[in-house]
Amino acid sequence: MDAFDYIAQLKEFFRQKANATNALAMQKYMRYQFPFLGIKTPERKQLLRQFLKDHPLEEKDLVDVVRGLWHLPEREFHYVAMDLLLKYKKKGWERDDLGLIENLIVQKSWWDTVDVVAPRMMGPYVQQYPQEGRQALERWVESDNKWLRRSSLIFQLRYKEQTDEKLLFDHILRCKDSKEFFIQKAIGWALREYAKTNPQAVLDFVARANLPPLSRREALKHFKGEEARR
Repeated sequence: MDAFDYIAQLKEFFRQKANATNALAMQKYMRYQFPFLGIKTPERKQLLRQFLKDHPLEEKDLVDVVRGLWHLPEREFHYVAMDLLLKYKKKGWERDDLGLIENLIVQKSWWDTVDVVAPRMMGPYVQQYPQEGRQALERWVESDNKWLRRSSLIFQLRYKEQTDEKLLFDHILRCKDSKEFFIQKAIGWALREYAKTNPQAVLDFVARANLPPLSRREALKHFKGEEARR
C-alpha cells in the first residue's frame, strides 16, 4: 500500500467516527479556525492505535503520509500526523527533516499544533543537529511569520537544565517589542517554564528586561507576591 492509499484508508476510518455535536464545540473552542470531525483526544489516540495495528505504517512512507494528512481540512488529521511523527521519530530525526518541521509550523497554523511542533519536534532536532537548528532559529526569530517567531521562543520548553539561557534571553529581547498576543504569551511561557529550573535567573532577567505587561505576568505567575514585585 502506497502513501496515497494509506491516507485514503485512514481518512475513511476516522470519518466514520465523526461526532457532529463534538465537532461544533471543538470548532468554537478553536475560534472556527478549522473544521473538526468531533473526535476527542483520548478517542483519537485509541483509534490511531487500532488503525496502526490493522494497517502498519512503513517508515519509508511516514513523511508522505504526514504531509498528506496535513493537507486534509479536518483538524484531527493534523493531530494524527503529529502523533505519527512523535511515534516513529522516537529514535531521532534526520537532518533533512528540518524542512518538514518548518512546514508544519507555517501551514495550517494555530497554537494547538505549533505548541507541539516547536518543543517536541524542533526542540529535539536542535539538540541533534545544533548547527542546522541554530541557523533556522536565527531566521525564525526575525521572521514576519508570528508562528515561526513563537517557535523560536518555546522550542526549549522541555530542555530544563539543558536550556541555553543566553539564547533564550536573546530571543526574548529580540521579540519583546512585538504587539502580537501569541508572541507576548510565548515570552511569558518560556520564562515561566525556565523558572522551574533557574528561578533567580528569570527574576533577574524580568527585572531588567522591560517586558510587556502580559509577558511579565505570565513569566511570574508562579512566584509569590514579594518575589514577583521586585
